[in-house]
Amino acid sequence: MMSYLDTTPTQYRSDKETLVCLRTMLSDHPNSLDTYLKTGGYAQLKRIVSEKVKATEIITQVKLSGLRGRGGAGFPTGLKWSFMPRYYDGTKYLVCNTDEGEPGTFKDRDIIRYNPHQLIEGMAIAAYTLGARVGYNYIHGEIWEDYEIFENALAEARAAGFIGENLFGTNFSFDLYAVHGYGAYICGEETALIESIEGKKGQPRFKPPFPASYGVFGKPTNVNNTESYASIPWILQHGGQAFQDLGVPNSGGTKLFSVSGHVERPGNYEVKMGMPFAELLEIAGGVWKGRQLKAVIPGGPSTAVMPAAAILGATMDYDGLSKAGSSLGAGSMIVMDETTCMVKTLKRLSYFFFEESCGQCTPCREGTGWLYRVISRIVNGQGKMEDLDLLTDVSSNISGRTICALGDAAATPVLSFIKHFRPEFEYYIQNGHSMVDAQQNPGKYKQANLEVAHA
Repeated sequence: MMSYLDTTPTQYRSDKETLVCLRTMLSDHPNSLDTYLKTGGYAQLKRIVSEKVKATEIITQVKLSGLRGRGGAGFPTGLKWSFMPRYYDGTKYLVCNTDEGEPGTFKDRDIIRYNPHQLIEGMAIAAYTLGARVGYNYIHGEIWEDYEIFENALAEARAAGFIGENLFGTNFSFDLYAVHGYGAYICGEETALIESIEGKKGQPRFKPPFPASYGVFGKPTNVNNTESYASIPWILQHGGQAFQDLGVPNSGGTKLFSVSGHVERPGNYEVKMGMPFAELLEIAGGVWKGRQLKAVIPGGPSTAVMPAAAILGATMDYDGLSKAGSSLGAGSMIVMDETTCMVKTLKRLSYFFFEESCGQCTPCREGTGWLYRVISRIVNGQGKMEDLDLLTDVSSNISGRTICALGDAAATPVLSFIKHFRPEFEYYIQNGHSMVDAQQNPGKYKQANLEVAHA
């Protein structure tokens, strides 16, 4: 195993970033224990455990920080922690969700790649606070090198006495294990993830009961995203209010945005919540090749697409994006320039949700197939105008009728793409080819139309 990455990160870093979860990233060996200790790493864990800080005091600071779940749901982390039964007599578990499988989402792997010890410390602090003695980090099945890096970090932390039995000479014990997933998007849903940890097929459970009362092996379990746990050491080092002040009301702290698509410098950027979209786009080098911005998916395909005019005035936080007509999600920002055909893009997204549906719920299992086939029919030049109403009806019949949110996630792009770019869909149906393709290569499609007319 590697003790650290062989090379220093080469991704462009901006002075407009505020590094919390990635604060070791600019070091020569960012994921080593020595590097993390130089930042004050594990000092908060040692202080809390040694001084026997009350769990209520820690939860108060987490609530004050305004930290909300960074995996996409945005549920207040401190409030979620308070749901765990405080006086439960048996075993309680802690789970970290590093199973990011949504297109455009790649932030959590950078945390375990460049700063795994901060995640370990955050989980250990959470375990102490919630009375858990065993933790699991469920890591996406397609990032094996990062899994090995995290395993190595666990070995370093265990050897140094930061996880294991009777930490710092107290009666608090916590051990943490990495679990290698199988690359299934559905396992990003917390109860499907729990099923997978137990060795079962990754399918969502009915709720209630919620994991806080019935989680791993039927025991009380807390599940948080990687970025959420990794924020905890900084919050306790600087205070909850300091973290809140980094962001804006209702969106405290910093946020990692995975910026991909048609930008000059794709990558992960950690910035203060509330940053204007235009500023974040500038950090990523702007739209590539001197082209114009057409649309943005701000939080991953499970969030509504936004035309350029709608997002250019928006701020990157929960309320800012909600007011603009979409949502923050996991911060998976996919940028599209004017050469993007929205019909073909929707086909690709619909295929993803069709393939990733676990098949447990009929509306999702059947509905995602219908969506993909109808959109494929349009792209193949066989669409009918009534297909647009059919897509809307099928999407509406999926939303809110499934055990987990994958059905809603599959319906969201269909509804939002048709809402904002309906003329492109109508043109494709009427002409049998893409409006964007015709604009980019008018000679080719003019000749094709003439040949059809004379046939």
